[in-house]
Amino acid sequence: MSKFKFKITVIGDGFVGKTSLISKFTQGSFQEEYIKTIGAQFSEYIDDSNGDRWKLFFWDIAGQDEFHFLRPAFYRSSVASIIVFSLEENDLGRDSFKHVSDWHKEIKKFCGEIPVILFGNKVDLVDESRLNDEKIQKYVKKNNFVDYYHTSAKTGQNVENAFKAIIEELQNK
Repeated sequence: MSKFKFKITVIGDGFVGKTSLISKFTQGSFQEEYIKTIGAQFSEYIDDSNGDRWKLFFWDIAGQDEFHFLRPAFYRSSVASIIVFSLEENDLGRDSFKHVSDWHKEIKKFCGEIPVILFGNKVDLVDESRLNDEKIQKYVKKNNFVDYYHTSAKTGQNVENAFKAIIEELQNK
């Protein structure tokens, strides 16, 4: 059995649900109350597939501006990234989507061309049938992202599929 270790950086504005998504995927849990990430938080996930053991380390990077100076060190050695924004129809949602390009530029600056996937989180808080993803899909295609998923850390909607997509991308490389 071959063993592989990968560092995946999870980035996006504060309050978009990065920590909750990681917890839902790695532990199957969701915490209602918000706990601010200070600097970075680390989670481990082991995937045994195709006769190989894949050890993934998710680095949950704090999205608040006061932690900006720490990010370059946290990005080091990342082989993939997940950018998260909120689908909420409020300032947080709109601003977090506007900042996706800034997060993408930052990850490229410190990690080069690595696989990136985009999560539109908190789909449980919006009417999914009213979402217009045309602009997002164009951005994803233009920037060669792995894919884009609507996710909900609370309900678990698409969480496993979205995380598995980035894992499969790494396994295929």
